[in-house]
Amino acid sequence: MPCLIQRDRLLLMIATLFLTVIGIVFVYSAGSYWGKIHYGQTAPFLVKQLIYLGVALLSFSFCGRYKGLQSEKTWTLLYWLSILLLAAVLVPGIGVVRNGSQSWIALGPLSLQPSELTKIATIVKLSFILSNQKSTGSKIHWRHFGYLFLPIILIMLQPDFGSAFILIVSVFLLFFISGYPIRFYVFLIIAGVVGLVGLILSAPYRLKRIQAFLDPWSDPLGSGFQAIQSLLAIGPAGLYGFGFGNSRQKYLYLPEPQNDFIFSIIAEEMGFIGAAIIIFAFGVLIYAGFKLAYKSSHKVSLYSIATLIGMIGFQAFLNIGVVSGLLPVTGVTLPFISYGGTSLVVTWIAIGIVWNFSKER
Repeated sequence: MPCLIQRDRLLLMIATLFLTVIGIVFVYSAGSYWGKIHYGQTAPFLVKQLIYLGVALLSFSFCGRYKGLQSEKTWTLLYWLSILLLAAVLVPGIGVVRNGSQSWIALGPLSLQPSELTKIATIVKLSFILSNQKSTGSKIHWRHFGYLFLPIILIMLQPDFGSAFILIVSVFLLFFISGYPIRFYVFLIIAGVVGLVGLILSAPYRLKRIQAFLDPWSDPLGSGFQAIQSLLAIGPAGLYGFGFGNSRQKYLYLPEPQNDFIFSIIAEEMGFIGAAIIIFAFGVLIYAGFKLAYKSSHKVSLYSIATLIGMIGFQAFLNIGVVSGLLPVTGVTLPFISYGGTSLVVTWIAIGIVWNFSKER
């Protein structure tokens, strides 16, 4: 068994490193022209991303080794600290508005997005609570939802629908793994549809995103612009793409291509084969992570590993679905690949926690 665990951990690390290297390479390719126009340099995003990667690897090393992360007291503290940071984001003068959402805290030249940290803290804190409970049986423990709804409310006040949606799906996956009754999910589907309709109707920009998803060509210069430009990147690329660095859509057609729509540039330059390799790498990561969860000897390890890996996999699915026109635009990054310090560091922290909990037998 130990040899099999080491094999799965190695497979997980290979997939993670591969995706990260691809991210570094294509952050440069996708952002080179955007950086030249706006900053006078072709590699400003590459330099910053390399710095973020250094922080990410240090964070992974710490999280993978620190035994204190296997203590519930640590995660109780981290959970409430993340709630405090979410509340601080909403304070004028502390929170920074970007793309219509006040989701960031400025730290000099760098910035922090607390919702990314909150997702991990909430998942692991709830994993401890559920693992300490003898059995969920057929009973729904509503106090568990308090730990979910508090950060969700604060995140939606920013507003950041993408992060809130990922956290909700991840926690419900955790509930499913822990043995919540099937009738709960029937209720969840009904409540989710009602809640989603309410959220869409409460904010006009969300309704425009749905309309753009259904027919982006109805407003090609407005709400449908990103979706159309993404499809124009992916569609003509064919099997092999136009070659590395030869994207056409990065020349100010696709806004900030190094961010949420970086997969479009990868598909445009590397074609169907390149895009399929990325998807396969995520599949390997999910496979190795779930195998580590399955082999865990303690519930908290099983719950934490499976849910963190599920969160990364779902976020990747959501991002790729958006850029390929299968889902409405939600504004979420592609894990390990999209430009951004908080996203890269937090996903590596998640892998560090998986690494740490997979050692505990």
